[in-house]
Amino acid sequence: MPIADSTHVTYPSGEITGRSTIVATVPVGDRYGTIVAETPFHPLDHTWPDQPADTGAIAGLAVADCVTGAVAEDGETVHLGDDIPVRRGTPGWHWLVVHVTAEPVPGGPGAEVELAVDAAGRRALSAGHTACHLAALALNAALAGRWRKEVPADGLGNPDFDQTAIVSSRILPGGSRDVYRLGKSLRRKGFVADGLADELPEIARRTEDRLKEWVAADAPVRIDVPGPELTARRTWHCELPDAEVSIPCGGTHLSRTSELGAVTVTLELSADGSELTMHTELTLHTGLTG
Repeated sequence: MPIADSTHVTYPSGEITGRSTIVATVPVGDRYGTIVAETPFHPLDHTWPDQPADTGAIAGLAVADCVTGAVAEDGETVHLGDDIPVRRGTPGWHWLVVHVTAEPVPGGPGAEVELAVDAAGRRALSAGHTACHLAALALNAALAGRWRKEVPADGLGNPDFDQTAIVSSRILPGGSRDVYRLGKSLRRKGFVADGLADELPEIARRTEDRLKEWVAADAPVRIDVPGPELTARRTWHCELPDAEVSIPCGGTHLSRTSELGAVTVTLELSADGSELTMHTELTLHTGLTG
């Protein structure tokens, strides 16, 4: 049976429960995939797999994974994750959230089901994602003096080291790990890496201090949602003391910076000096642990 529309998602507004109609079921290896019309579940984005998928339950069955799927508007084959043959958001395709369970969900297409995301897991990942964006902005500020050429600026007016050099980003429960490439290309763009190893402790301290200021500011955080579809181009906003900043983002977040609690930043340089890794760790506010 053809799938008529992309999955509508409610997680950008913080929803963790919902009720919806099964649209289709698909095999996922030796497990079962269920697609519903609307879901609170955040799936793994195969194109930039930074935030892990939500877990929880659908119709009382454990959701062990949640992946992105796509089907041509005039087709019936649902492609999953890395097997999707087109770019994310390509017109003429429906984009889907596929809930993966060990057993088939009762009822099949047309049946209504209850969906519930694991609340503690969602909060921990949302905290990690909010901290990740703030840490990137703080690192940009701490490295601003190391540029000798003009490069695109971030929302606070600092050279955007994060977006210029990032190789990978992984959101963790209560933290994040970001890896940056310090190769010839970055140097040609004007970044000065000389003496970076010796200065790393001071750069980490400045980054962490700025993060602590933003946590103390209790700045509001929101997601701009232009549409309900999975592939709608959503934007993260944070009203920091100096300016409101925005970053394109399809993940989940906290609602205020004060919810982050204590923040620790660690910077590591690879032995050959070609990669910088930033570890951001949170001691989550007690309101996030229950």
